[in-house]
Parts: sequence; C-alpha cells; structure tokens
Amino acid sequence: MATVEIPQNMELVYDYPQSLTEVDTHYCPGCTHGTIHRLVAEVLDELGVQDRTIGIAPVGCSVLAYKYFATDFAEAAHGRAPAMATGLKRVNPDAVVFTYQGDGDLAAIGTAEIVHAANRGELITTVFVNNAIYGMTGGQMAPTTLPDQVTTSSPTGRDVKTAGYPIRMAELIGGLPGAVYVTRQAVFDVRGIRRTKRAIKTAFRAQLEGLGFAMVEVLSTCNTNWGMSPQEALEWAKEHMVDYFPLGDTKVSDSVRALTEE
Repeated sequence: MATVEIPQNMELVYDYPQSLTEVDTHYCPGCTHGTIHRLVAEVLDELGVQDRTIGIAPVGCSVLAYKYFATDFAEAAHGRAPAMATGLKRVNPDAVVFTYQGDGDLAAIGTAEIVHAANRGELITTVFVNNAIYGMTGGQMAPTTLPDQVTTSSPTGRDVKTAGYPIRMAELIGGLPGAVYVTRQAVFDVRGIRRTKRAIKTAFRAQLEGLGFAMVEVLSTCNTNWGMSPQEALEWAKEHMVDYFPLGDTKVSDSVRALTEE
C-alpha cells in the first residue's frame, strides 16, 4: 500500500484499510458492495486479525471478493461457502473465518448450507448481502425479491401466489439455537453504514470469543438491474426494502450481549 505523508500540523483521521487491496473494482458504479467490503476490512484491521483471516468467496457478484481483501481467501461452489468455512475453521481453529454471500447464493442454492451451519453453531461469521435480485446473471427474481417487484424473470412484478413470499433470512437464522448473533442492517446512508460496521464487528467478536455462529444481513442496492441511478436506488431501497425487511437485531444471545456491554 502506498505511504501517505501527513504534514506535521495535520492529524490523519481516515486511511485506506490494510485489509483491502488497492485494485480497480469490477462492481458497477454505485454498487454498495464496495462500501460493505471496506467495513469488513476496517473491522479486521481494528481487531488485529488480518494475518489469520480466511474469507470465502461465493458465486455471484462478489465472486471476485478475493481480489479485494488482503487476507487468505478460498472460492466455494455456488451456495457452499458455509460448508467450506466449516471445514476451514475446524482444521484451523485459530483462524478467523468468514463467508461473504449474496441473496442468490445464500438464500437459494445455499439455503441448506447456511441453515445447518447456523444450527450447528459453527464458529464462523457470515456477511449476507441482500439486494433483492440476482445481480450477476442479469437481474432475475431472487428469493428476496419484493412482492410486485419487477425483474427480468418477473416482468409484471413478483406474484406471491405463484412465486411465494420473499424469505426473511435473518428471522429464519435467528430462530436456530446455534446462532448467537443475527442482525439486519443497511448501507443506504451514513447512519446505517456506521450501524452496519458495529454489527460486523460484533459478529467477528462473537467468533473470536468462541460463542457460536453469527450473521449480519446487509440490505444493499443494485442500481444497474433495478434500472435506476445510484441515488434513486438508495431512496427506493429506503422506501421499499426496509418495510419488508425491518432493520435491527433478530437474535442477541446473553453471551453476545455481555460482550457488547464490556
């Protein structure tokens, strides 16, 4: 990373995270994946665990996540990141292992994997990015697509009578005994970004303390496939996504609560 020289009369208050690489992004302009990447990297820096962290990249828009984190990384088959994370953590118990998954990866083909990893209480951390659409493959309806939301595979809007209702993954995972911390946050504004970072840090601390499985669902945008400008997408998400996917903690175990009150 390039060294930034600070004049003697100035104090450095914000810097590029050590846990991020300085490479050009493949994400669309306005995509909030970059924001979430930075939050994860900042947390890894602050916890001092960069050198023993292993991330799992899924199949989806974040399939190239390994390019952006200056940590060890593995690539999992579609939906299988929790299974790979389980194996890596069990054979490397001192490692800090996290999965970074989208809604198509985690809530569709990988539903069984995430449910059973959480139910077993695996000592891993999951960052689940929910943008209510299949981003990488052209904007088709996802398990999290909102009722009446238009996608390339639901051009007249999602009909819940035939397609079912969007899955609220945080509520589903929060009901499992092995999960100790499950929350849903958003990165639509500065306040939400700050809350999301605190949540991600708590999720990693739960792993470091050996408390159990932790997941942070992050509501995100996909302005390209939504057919909106970045600003329009942020406003649309605030107006529509949060109503169906309410923000806040779904599950905070007593052990995690004690951790955050220290």
